[in-house]
This record gives sequence, structure tokens and C-alpha cells, in this order.
Amino acid sequence: MNTTRRDFLKVGAGAVTATSATSAKPNHGFSSTASGSSAPGGDAGNMIYRRFGRTDVRISAIGVGGHHLGDVKTLDEAVQLVHEAVDAGITFFDNAWEYYNGKTETILGRALRDGRREKVFLMTKVCTHGRSGRLAMQMLEDSLRRYQTDHLDLWQIHGIVYDNDPELAYAKGGVLEAFDRAKKEGKVRFVGFTGHKDPAFHLKMLQLGYPFDSVQMPLNPFDANFHSFEKQVLPEVNRRGMAALGMKSMGGTAWGIKAGVVQAEEMLRYAMSLPVATTICGMDSLDVLHQNLRIVRGFQPMTQGVMEALRARCAPTAADGRFEPYKVSLRYDNPMTRMPHGFPFDHTQREVTEMLDKADGPWLVPEVTPETSRR
Repeated sequence: MNTTRRDFLKVGAGAVTATSATSAKPNHGFSSTASGSSAPGGDAGNMIYRRFGRTDVRISAIGVGGHHLGDVKTLDEAVQLVHEAVDAGITFFDNAWEYYNGKTETILGRALRDGRREKVFLMTKVCTHGRSGRLAMQMLEDSLRRYQTDHLDLWQIHGIVYDNDPELAYAKGGVLEAFDRAKKEGKVRFVGFTGHKDPAFHLKMLQLGYPFDSVQMPLNPFDANFHSFEKQVLPEVNRRGMAALGMKSMGGTAWGIKAGVVQAEEMLRYAMSLPVATTICGMDSLDVLHQNLRIVRGFQPMTQGVMEALRARCAPTAADGRFEPYKVSLRYDNPMTRMPHGFPFDHTQREVTEMLDKADGPWLVPEVTPETSRR
């Protein structure tokens, strides 16, 4: 999958210059600015920054996805990728406690030493998957240790992907109580949640009323035609003044690009043209980073008409989820989301094999889930 992503980004670059325009209705009124004198060095003057929800904080319009740091060929290259991203003005860094058994948080922590931590908006996800707030606080301490920092800018619930996940999050003794405690102790600035399965689960998380600062969701032109987060969740997130964080702009696998339905640049430009604070991109090599930076530096939002035409082109192959497999296949449910629920998972997956071989993580320790009464 990762080689495919690199190849298709190379093919897609510069392929859709005819679609550029000066404005786009989907992003109307959404604040985007070029960097000023306070931005990081290097080529950061070409980066775009957007407001983080209702706050005065601004973050880069693209972010570095944490999972793919574990796929970079060597540690030195992964560190170099982070350094070049920071020097180019990227400030938003995604990650999760469980990615490769903590490997990616450790990589990012090492890369952000020597003053770079202060230049970024650092996020990670807590991976209790329905278990207690007490476990969440243990995971937070793990993440802070790996990152070599005393606080996170953003802490999010990882993987709201089952219909009872909202109830478990809101349960007495659950993860939201850990959110409150972590903010009170100054270990976390902002909090949110993520997921890629079903818009209804995101909406339930919002309807139950916790004042999240951010919501992360898949956004791409295929999504617009199938279990659509863009149509159902994105407007509600923006209505509530929360920061909308886009992910899976390439559909997670780039299969739509391989099939010739879309090109890589238009996928990223489409996602960036939506009213989001940032679009998080999986980058498993310096080539992919450089390609994304070229797209951002020449970015012009798509017009409403161009976006509608792209959605129409994707519609015939969108309805069965073939190019968004994370919505329809259990294979794309993180293995550690499945274990606490007692669901089976794919033992052939590399992360599952590594998880079981390591055999010392809290996902292997039985724990009673919180009482599912609302806060």
C-alpha cells in the first residue's frame, strides 16, 4: 500500500492545474492565511495556516499522519521527514498511543527534540476503546514520556467505530472523565475524537453533549457519496465551532487512484477545499512529503462546480465502499479496537502479529468496561 501511495502521488502531481480557481464556496468564510514572521524557518513562508475551531490558535493546512512514520524505511529517514516538515512550516502532527506498540510516538518524540517541540501543535490519540479513564491516564503518561514533553496540544479518543462506543465514552469512570482531569492538570490543552466507520457514531458523540474541541473524520470525493462524513458530520462540527480535522484524503489505500478514477493532486486539493482546519496526510517517505508540499504551495481552492464534477465522477464506484475499505471491512478496524469488545481480528496483519508478539501491553490485560450510564 505504501509503495502505491508514493507512485500515485508522483503520477498525480501537476495533473489537474486546469481545475484551480480563486475561491470555493465550501470554504467560504473559513480563515486561511499564509505564514507570517512568527512561523518556523526554511520554506515556511509558503505554508497555509487555518484557525483551530473556535480558538485563536492557527495550525498548518496539512498535517503529518503518525501511523505512516512507522512505515518509513529507517529511523534516520523518519526523523529527517519530521525535521523537513517542521522547517517547511507544517505544525500539525498526528499520532496514537497504540501505533506500532508506541513506536511512532517514540520516533516523533526523538525528532522534536532540540527546540522543535515548541514549533508544533502536537496531537496523539488515547486508545482505551471503551475501557476506563484510569487506563486513559496511564496511556497519557506513556505518550508524554515517549514525546519527551510535559503536555499535549490535542488529545483525542481513537477510533469511534462501533455503535456502543459513544455510550462507553460517556460512561461513569470512562475516558471523558480522563479528559477533564488531564485538562485540569495542564497536561492537555484541547480534546477531541476520531473515527472512520459510520457518520452516525460521530453524530451520537456530538449529540450526547461533551464540549469537544475537535473531530477527526475521513474526507474525500468518494466519501461524499457513501456513508458521508462530509454531508452529515462536517456541517455539524463547524456549526458547533469545533475544529474539523480531515484524514484519508486518498481513501486510505489510494485504490481509486490506481483504478484511474481520480488523481492524487485532485484528491488532496478536494480535501483541502472543504471547511476543515487541517488535512492529515500519511507520509511514508521524503518523496511523499515533498510532493504534498508542492501541492500546498501551489494550492488554490476548487470551485463548487469542480468539486461537484469530481463527486459525480466518483459516485459510480463509491456506493459499495471499494475505495474506502475502512468503512466496510473489518481488516481496517485497528486490532486493539476489536479486542476490548470481544470481536475477532485478522492474525495475518503485521500490527496484530507485532502486538501479540510484544505481549506486554494493557490491551492484553482484561478490564471491566465502565458502567454505561451517561455522565
